[in-house]
Amino acid sequence: MTSQPPRFGGPPEVAPPAVPAALSATLGRARRLAWLAAGVLALSLGVLGVFLPLLPTVPFVLLAGLCFSRGCARCERWLLQHPRFGPPLREWRTHRAVSRRAKWLATASMGAGAALGGWMLDGWLGGLPALACAAVAAWLWSLPEPARR
Repeated sequence: MTSQPPRFGGPPEVAPPAVPAALSATLGRARRLAWLAAGVLALSLGVLGVFLPLLPTVPFVLLAGLCFSRGCARCERWLLQHPRFGPPLREWRTHRAVSRRAKWLATASMGAGAALGGWMLDGWLGGLPALACAAVAAWLWSLPEPARR
C-alpha cells in the first residue's frame, strides 16, 4: 500500500473542518458587499476625476468594473452599458486598449498633479510625483489603442 505525501504538513486522512452553510453564505454575502463598496468608491473617484486634475478617470472606472464584476452583476451591467464609462471599459476588457484621447487626458492630468506635487513638496521629495507619473505615463502610452471604426 503506497501512501500519499501529506498535504500542508498534516496526514492525508485528516480533512479540514467543514464550514457551516450559514457561515459560508454570510461570508459570501459580506465579500460581495465589500466588492460592491469598493466598486462604488472607485466609481466615485472616477467621477471626481472628471473634474479634478489630480484624479484620473479611466483607471478608477476600470477598477470599478473589476469590483462590480465580483460583487454586483447588475452594477457591472449598468457600468458596461453606460454611454460615458462603458466604451473604455469594454475596450479594456476585450483588447486591453486605451483610447488616444484618454491617454492625452491622463498624461495632462498627471502632469498637472506632478507639477503641483513638485511645487508643494520640499527637496528631493518634489521629484517623486514627476517620477511616478512618468512611469505610469510610459506604461499607459505602451498600451494599444482601440481600432478605429
